[in-house]
Order: sequence, then structure tokens, then C-alpha cells
Amino acid sequence: MSANGFTRMSVYGINLDLFSSSPIVILKVEEENRYLPIWIGQPEARSILMKLQNQEFSRPLTHDLAFNLVTEMGGSLERITVTELKDSTFFASLQVEIGGRIVEVDSRPSDAIAIAVRAGAPIFASDTVIEEAGVIFEDAEAMEEAPEEEVVDKFKDWMNRVSPDDFK
Repeated sequence: MSANGFTRMSVYGINLDLFSSSPIVILKVEEENRYLPIWIGQPEARSILMKLQNQEFSRPLTHDLAFNLVTEMGGSLERITVTELKDSTFFASLQVEIGGRIVEVDSRPSDAIAIAVRAGAPIFASDTVIEEAGVIFEDAEAMEEAPEEEVVDKFKDWMNRVSPDDFK
């Protein structure tokens, strides 16, 4: 974990919860075999995937609009942070630099991640959230040495067995 209470994450992918048919964005602790699954809505999942796959619409989507508003007003997205987990709900914030000061804006994690992938901004999660809801595969060394397809298959198998109630 980190010294300042927050750990850098990356978007590992998006999967579908077979029980609820809800998408799950999976954040990965950089340089570790620890993952943070967050259940999100269909539109946000689509928005994140579209940007990760470099797909574009002829008109801006909502997350494109939010990112464009920040940049057109002279701001930049410095980072997003998954800040807490309360009553099975994740919370996040956007840290926007504008006019030499940092403005913190409350956000759902799914929206914050969708905007972060557009801005190329770093994603962080509170160490407390990672401890509460993070997942570590038992055989971390084997996972690191396994071909990527095998890692993805093992993760999908785990995703098929887990539900939001497991993180209460």
C-alpha cells in the first residue's frame, strides 16, 4: 500500500456480473495482484469501454462533455480517487486544477473513471477501500507467470462466483 493513504490503480477491464447482469469495472493495484471490482451502470460501462477501445461518436457523450467543459474553462483533471465504501456504495472525487487551485468535485466512481480515461488522469483508491473490497488471487505468483488469456479466464471465473453482497 502507499504511505499517504491512497494507492495508484489502473483500469484492468470491464466484466459482466452473471447474476445481476450489471457491469463491473475492475481496477487493479499497479504492480500488485490485487483488484477492486466496482459495480456500475450500463451507460458508464459503455462510455469507459468506448474510450479504452478508441471508439468515438460524431457528437460528445456526457463524459466527453464533462471533460471538454473542464478543459475549455482552462482546467485539467489532476486525478480521480475512489474515496470510500459506505453501505455497499462506493464514493469518488475528481481533483480538478483550475486557475492555480485544486477543486475537489464529488462523483460516482463510474463517472470519475469514464472522465479519467478521457483525460489520461491517474486513478487512485483509498487504502481503506482496497482493504475492505479488494480481491487478491491466492496463487499470485502463478498468475503473474501465466499467459494473459489464462489470467483473464481465472478472473472471469471468480467474477461469476462473486456478488455485491460479498463486499458488505
